[in-house]
Amino acid sequence: MLVEFTVRNFRSLRDEQTLSFVASSDKSRAQTHCIETGVRNLPLLTRAAVIYGANASGKSNLIFALATMRNMVMQSMIMPEPVRAEQYTPFRLDASTSSEPTAVEVLLLLDGTRYHYGFSYDAQRIHDEWLVVYKKGTGKGQTWFDRSWNARTNEYEWAPFSTYFTGTKETWKQATRPNALFLTTAIQLNNEQMKPLWNWFLNEVAVLNWAGSGAALGIGKTLRRLEDADFKKRVLEVMRAADLHLADIQVEQQPGHQVEFKLEPGKPLEFSARDQEVPVVKYVHRVEGQDAVSFDSRFESFGTQRLLSYIGPLLDALENGRLLVIDEIDSSLHPMVVRFLLNLFHNPVVSTKGAQLWMTTHDSSLLDVELLRRDQYWFVEKDSQQASKLYPLTDFSPRKGEALEKAYLRARYGGVPSISSANLH
Repeated sequence: MLVEFTVRNFRSLRDEQTLSFVASSDKSRAQTHCIETGVRNLPLLTRAAVIYGANASGKSNLIFALATMRNMVMQSMIMPEPVRAEQYTPFRLDASTSSEPTAVEVLLLLDGTRYHYGFSYDAQRIHDEWLVVYKKGTGKGQTWFDRSWNARTNEYEWAPFSTYFTGTKETWKQATRPNALFLTTAIQLNNEQMKPLWNWFLNEVAVLNWAGSGAALGIGKTLRRLEDADFKKRVLEVMRAADLHLADIQVEQQPGHQVEFKLEPGKPLEFSARDQEVPVVKYVHRVEGQDAVSFDSRFESFGTQRLLSYIGPLLDALENGRLLVIDEIDSSLHPMVVRFLLNLFHNPVVSTKGAQLWMTTHDSSLLDVELLRRDQYWFVEKDSQQASKLYPLTDFSPRKGEALEKAYLRARYGGVPSISSANLH
């Protein structure tokens, strides 16, 4: 489970910003909207975090930061240098930060053990990387490893490895390149102790962004599982519960082309195409007394297709207790459908393994104390220097019965666009 995510100097996020799933002392809806951790000094985590903000405020940049961290953990050993350099996107509107490292870190709770892991980097190298582990039943952290780049000596300084951290540590250390992560290197060289942390990045988080590859990830995960009759039944149940009148969903493999592009610095763009079968989705509708009729994606509503792309990762998260991150969840979806999805995460019968949802939205109707706890709402807005600031609703100490939507639209909490008149003469 994600406890906290922190980022600094990434795109519009100049200063350190932290999204926290740690529940407040509020007891309302704790049994449905919170997860009991079994950790004395961290008793409850929230099941969802909903982030509001104006267009271009930085909501998506928080998600991109997590996705970038995940990408680097997974691929830092094999990334081509130009691709690795593209991961470095600092805040460029301040001369003091435009060449400073980006820093990211996560605090995770996995099977009762807390992992506090982070690193900083620029276009050339990893600057710092560290891991502190809090074993179940103990409050004291074990610093398994800690390294930092010394620009004066042009080498890394390593703190002593923890005695609790076992294995061929010196071999892993020597094999770690300046532009690769020690975590990635050690895992590739058969480290077992850090497998839970590695597995969280690999399997326990899914990021869906319709503007990027996340959309393909979502629809692909859904389509691959539709051959499972039980899974398909659950998908149709969700679609029908959302008032989408589908009799069936069929996937046909049809001849098609896979086009691949290759771009290398100093070389012209290369592309190749190969024949292969591609999945085509058919949405089957039936009116009583009539034969079933199927539509392909050209004739099916965008909202239906969007929801189908969400369902695979959503059911996977609910079944396995994973984190699902969705940017602009309300795009093409009715507010009541979004409420329905939120309620799935807060239904203790459906969500039994600690699944979490991190979402961004512009839908102010979701600001409802009957839907979510006050500690589940967050806002992002830019300051006078165009740097994004993330802050929780609880900073404003709203009353239990406060009309949150009305207060938000009146700019009491910030996170709304400042609209002025335009001179179009």
